[in-house]
Amino acid sequence: MQVIRPEQPGDFTEIRQLIQAAFQTAHYAEGDEQDFVENLRETDTYLPELALVGEDNGRLIAHVMLTRLSIDTGASLHPVLLLACVAVAAEHRNRGIGLSLIEAAFTRARNNGHGAVILLGDPAYYARLGFVPCSRFGIVCNDEAEQEYLQARELVSGALCGISGMVRLPG
Repeated sequence: MQVIRPEQPGDFTEIRQLIQAAFQTAHYAEGDEQDFVENLRETDTYLPELALVGEDNGRLIAHVMLTRLSIDTGASLHPVLLLACVAVAAEHRNRGIGLSLIEAAFTRARNNGHGAVILLGDPAYYARLGFVPCSRFGIVCNDEAEQEYLQARELVSGALCGISGMVRLPG
């Protein structure tokens, strides 16, 4: 991968195609991931500087998006980020491209003052990136069926210390 950069409006069609193709062969997919990403862009949770693409010779080969999310503690809303739809073109998988893109997004997020990330994903895959079950923090989601896939990673040590509550997942 030669370039990691924020997505641009001119990339949106190619990103949609990339996500759609990537999730056709994914272990866990619902089939509407490309729509989910487009819908997130239309909300106030969208952070264009944290929606990144990976390019190889001018062709988009990977995409990741971090958007705003809150943990409702009952007393307040605690801001975190949601990691949504990591997509890597099939012919570029298993080369560390997804990991590089995720870590680049996390570095940008940390530099912009964000303390933690939550995601829905395969625990076996994301554990190697430092994610742990949200239940360790007392964080649950509004979708009971997704509870075992809900995970968190602190970008700043202690960012989730003493924080528990519910996240309402978009979608």
